[in-house]
Amino acid sequence: MITVVDYDPAWPPRFEVLRQEYARAMAAADVPVVAIEHVGSTSVPGLAAKPVIDCDIIVAPADVEAASAVLVGLGFRPLGELGIPRRWAFKEPARLAGTNTYVIVEGALSLRNHLCVRDVLRSNAALREEYAAVKLRVAATAANIDEYGRGKNATIQRILAAGGMNDAERASIDANLVPSHETLPRSYGSPSEQYDDKQSAEKDHRDHG
Repeated sequence: MITVVDYDPAWPPRFEVLRQEYARAMAAADVPVVAIEHVGSTSVPGLAAKPVIDCDIIVAPADVEAASAVLVGLGFRPLGELGIPRRWAFKEPARLAGTNTYVIVEGALSLRNHLCVRDVLRSNAALREEYAAVKLRVAATAANIDEYGRGKNATIQRILAAGGMNDAERASIDANLVPSHETLPRSYGSPSEQYDDKQSAEKDHRDHG
């Protein structure tokens, strides 16, 4: 069973605290940031979600290393791309438990995926209600987070189509080879190094709510 809860109006303020911390740290290190976005289901008012704040730090390709280094300085541990091209995941420090933070390249399909799902669900009440119902139903019976993700996939594909993503783009997103939680822990590469994170199975970097 996966924990999915009713929408909590405290989620956007919690994201804003993260956004401000990351923005200050990036500015102090002279790292240019395109934007810092609240994504995932907690970014959609009224949508039931896993109570985890998902945050995308969007940078140019040349700034991925520097942005990642800033997060390391804040106590994060790099996990690498985890099968999602041009999106780097991190294990959060204990003080930021209940959050997922990514460094993601401007214009990347993975970013467009995140923003498309968020924006469609914010604007389309019918799809939002359908997705919430699917999430609650699947969460009640899923044996693990991988099964939960698979159970929602058909609905997510419909959301992406409603947002204008074409067949090739949706197929590419669907084909991403994200490691199963059954295969974790394992070594993942940051942009320049390898780290062994034996706690990475605790968090879901495949699914956003």
